[in-house]
Amino acid sequence: MAVKIQRKSEMKIGIPTASMPDIIFQLLIFFMVSTVLREYTGLQVKLPEAAKIQKLESKRNVSTIWIDRKNRVVIDDVTIKNVSELRTIAYQKLVENPRLVISLRVDEGADMGIVIDVQQELRKANTLRVNYSALQKVG
Repeated sequence: MAVKIQRKSEMKIGIPTASMPDIIFQLLIFFMVSTVLREYTGLQVKLPEAAKIQKLESKRNVSTIWIDRKNRVVIDDVTIKNVSELRTIAYQKLVENPRLVISLRVDEGADMGIVIDVQQELRKANTLRVNYSALQKVG
């Protein structure tokens, strides 16, 4: 006599997805809390005052060059040791973004000679859209 063994119904193997939105929401909160967005402030410069100023529409296409009173030049996060290096950097940025606007933030006490050198290098790099930053004159 043979014993007949019946199989139980096949088990369905699967991943429960009921708690998936909770997990996604927790991951989203974790990344929002743990991510650090660093905004580069450049060099410490005292901007000149202007009677009338106009704000740029969007900062997306803007690259900033700082020149402080010690005539140090910084473009975004890169310190420029020789002003002629600026031509290559500006040209690369222009190739990456043809709508590039260069914003110059020049200290009141900076030498005009370094500003002219920077302008000449920007001209040689064909980055002709230049904005000069200033503060609104009070009174």
